[in-house]
Amino acid sequence: MPIQWFPGHMTSARRKAAESMERTDVVIEVLDARLPEASSNPMIRELREYRQRACLKILNKADLADPQITAEWLAYYNAQKNVKAVALSCRKPSDVAKVPGLCRPLAPHRGDRLKPLRMMIMGIPNVGKSTLLNALLKRRVAAVGDEPAVTKHQQTYDLSPTMTLTDTPGMMWPKIIHDSDGYMLAASHAIGRNAVIDEEVASFLGGVLLQRYPALVSKRFNTPVEGLDGPALLEVVAQRRGCRVRGGGLDLEKAALILLQDYRDGAMGRISLESPSSRLVMLDEHAQRMAEIAARKAAGEEDPNAPDDPDSLNDD
Repeated sequence: MPIQWFPGHMTSARRKAAESMERTDVVIEVLDARLPEASSNPMIRELREYRQRACLKILNKADLADPQITAEWLAYYNAQKNVKAVALSCRKPSDVAKVPGLCRPLAPHRGDRLKPLRMMIMGIPNVGKSTLLNALLKRRVAAVGDEPAVTKHQQTYDLSPTMTLTDTPGMMWPKIIHDSDGYMLAASHAIGRNAVIDEEVASFLGGVLLQRYPALVSKRFNTPVEGLDGPALLEVVAQRRGCRVRGGGLDLEKAALILLQDYRDGAMGRISLESPSSRLVMLDEHAQRMAEIAARKAAGEEDPNAPDDPDSLNDD
């Protein structure tokens, strides 16, 4: 089932962010290092490119991500115009201390008392924006929680006499085009649980883990994983962790939450759900499917697997 999540307050957040972008020099976009592109809001890119604003992409939670794949993502982003990318953990003060210095070269015409460097933190929910803000200001000004969309209002702070920092609420986008993006976001807890079915998300996550990190899965649950798929892995987790319902059957919902939490906490090891190459393959496959659907529609044929919304043909 495709996952969509766009709470009402995010429409207002987008409008206010667009207004503030005019008075911003550098956008600090916080991403989840385990799924950088899936966790990159296309609306943020559109807003900053329209205003021609430089961007510092922070691949947060880098300590949970596969370091080799993170290096590939850094090379991918640093090859883009007007973009600087860095991998760090917003929970480490020494990492966060580097951020202002990374922003300065992106707007060399700003950064004194007459023209302070104006930075704005943006990103989807639950990627660590509030943790970054608190660490930069060295005091708790933003609520931090394990649930997405904790921050609801935009606020600006003086970081120093030559720097200001605007914090924005986490923003999703109205339509997640790629189903796999929705599942990766849900697995990483960027989407509220009321919009997802945990067993479906965990089954998707299990399939990705079995494909990319079978040895880590096998070690974590002390079981061979050859021949397993996502749903079968949930059954194994339920058996290994004693997840039972009344009557003795397997409690797959509880097993799903265990698998999801293990991934979120990094209990299985350093894991990335996508790489630049896997992203390219996914986009190519999607473009091919859309071309086939468009060809059938042009020929007057009905496709039972075609999306209901014709706008979904307009993929980026």
